[in-house]
This record gives sequence, C-alpha cells and structure tokens, in this order.
Amino acid sequence: QVQLVESGGGLVQAGGSLRLSCAASGTIFSLNAMGWYRQAPGKQRELVARIASSGVTNYADSVKGRFTISRDNAKNTVFLQMNSLKPEDTAVYYCNARPDYSPMSTYWGQGTQVTVSS
Repeated sequence: QVQLVESGGGLVQAGGSLRLSCAASGTIFSLNAMGWYRQAPGKQRELVARIASSGVTNYADSVKGRFTISRDNAKNTVFLQMNSLKPEDTAVYYCNARPDYSPMSTYWGQGTQVTVSS
C-alpha cells in the first residue's frame, strides 16, 4: 500500500520561506513521478511543481523562480523549497505520486497547511 506523508507546513510571513517534505513508502520511489499540488479555499486543486523519475522538473508559472522541487531517491523523499512566499500561496499542499510502471495509478498524501500572512 502506497503511503505519502507530508510535513513542513506552517505559518510564515510574506517574503519568508518554508520547506515541505513528502516521505513515500510502499512503492518503488525512484520509478515515480512526484508532484506537489495545492488547494486554496473555494478553488480547484492545482499543480505547483512536478519532478519526473528522470529528474526533469516543471513548475506552475505562479511559482517559477521562487519554488524548487527536488527528490532524494535514497530517502524516498521529495521536497518543495518555497522562497519569497506570498499570501496567495496560502493553501493546503498535497504530495502526489504516479508510478511510471502503472500510469493509471495516482496516490495522494493527506496534505499540509501553508499559511502566508501579509
């Protein structure tokens, strides 16, 4: 059974930084595309950043230059470094895993709250 456990959320002032972590188990982590999504109140869940098993990354335009996604396959963990945070970054952030070997499967973490005060 695949489990994704996020950590690192919290309350931060605008301009500050946070680092989210997502620890995965029950899957061959190195063969998963990993992503961070977020959902603000009253809005749809949206992709923030994604890193393929190859290491190729892509970002939402709204976070380019401020957020960095990375992965440590030895620790089965994906990270999201968030700098220059803005109030509009406030949301619940979810970790997502999509195995290369099972493209129709997708797994979600429970989410971690990020609140940016102005």
